[in-house]
Amino acid sequence: MNKDKILQLKEELSAHKNIVIIPHKNPDGDAVGSVTALYGYLIQLGHQVNMVSPNDFPLFLKWMEYSELFINYEQDQSVADKLLQEADFIFNLDHNAFHRTGSMEQILGELKGTFVMIDHHQQPDDFANYMYSDTSMSSTCEMIYHFIEMMEDTDRITPAMATAMYTGILTDTGSFKYKSTTSTTLRVAAHLVDKGANSEDINRKIYDVNTPSRMKLLGVALSNLVILEKYRTAYITLSQKELDDNNFRKGDTEGFVNYALSLDGIVFAQIFIEKASEFIIKTSLRSKGDFDVNKMARENWEGGGHQNAAGGKSGLSMEDTVNKLISILPTYENELHAVDI
Repeated sequence: MNKDKILQLKEELSAHKNIVIIPHKNPDGDAVGSVTALYGYLIQLGHQVNMVSPNDFPLFLKWMEYSELFINYEQDQSVADKLLQEADFIFNLDHNAFHRTGSMEQILGELKGTFVMIDHHQQPDDFANYMYSDTSMSSTCEMIYHFIEMMEDTDRITPAMATAMYTGILTDTGSFKYKSTTSTTLRVAAHLVDKGANSEDINRKIYDVNTPSRMKLLGVALSNLVILEKYRTAYITLSQKELDDNNFRKGDTEGFVNYALSLDGIVFAQIFIEKASEFIIKTSLRSKGDFDVNKMARENWEGGGHQNAAGGKSGLSMEDTVNKLISILPTYENELHAVDI
C-alpha cells in the first residue's frame, strides 16, 4: 500500500465507521492474532467493530483477548449477514480471495462496502479497494504491525494487541525457524515484547497445551508415517475413524506434519486428514529450502499458501489420494533432489 493510499485510508478512518473484520476459514494463530490486534486498534479510533469468523477456531487460541467476541458465521449467519450488509468497511485479513472464507464467499461478493485486504499469500484476487499484499512478509500479524506503523499509531499498541501480533508471528514462522523470518521480523517481535507481549507465556499457551487424546492421536499419526526415500518425501494419513477413536477436537492435528518434515534427509512432507462430513481429504504440505509447496498445492490439491507451507484438499478416497501423491512425485523429483539441506 503506497503512501497516498495510506493517507487516503487514514482520512476515511478519521470519522466513525461500521467495520467488520474477517479471517479465513479454519483460523490459525496468524488469522486470530491479526484480527484481534486490528480490532484492538480500531476500537481505539472510535469505530463500531465486529469480528466474523467463517467457523470456529481451536481452543488453544481462545485465550487471546477479544477472542470471545468473534461471531461464528456457521452458528449465527443471520446476525453476521446483517453486520456485513451494514458495514462501511470490511477488512479481509490473512486471506486474499473470497473463497478462502468458505460459506461466506457468496455474501462477500454481493457487499457494497469498502474492502481492505491485508495479507501475505501469493496471487491475490483483485477485490479490495485498499490492498496491502506482501508475500515477503512472515505473517499477516507482522503486516498489521507495519500497517499501524504506517498509520503513525504504534503508541496505541496495547499489551493485548502486542500479544496477539506476537502470537501470529510466532506460529506463522514456526517459532522463528522459517526463512521468512527476517531481521525486520525479529525487530518487530522485540518491539512487541517491549509493548507487553510475554514470549514465555505465549509459547506455553500455544505449544504446551496437550490432552491425553491428542497425544494418542499423535501416536497414531506417527505409526501411519510413510517415508519415500527416492523422493525425499514423507507423508502421514489419518482416517475419520482414527480421529473419532481419539476424540478429535479442532486443532488437535496442528503441527503433526512437521514431525514428518523433521526427519533427516526429508525435503517434503504432507499429511492427509479425512473429513467425512465434507467428503474430502484435507491436506497440509511443508517443505525445506527452495521446494515450492505453494506451486504443488495449486497444481494438484486445489489449494495454495506459501513456498514452504501450503494446504489443499482432495475429493478422492484416502487410498486414491495417497496414490495420486505417489503418481505426481516423479514430476518433482529433480526439484526435490536439488534442495540442499
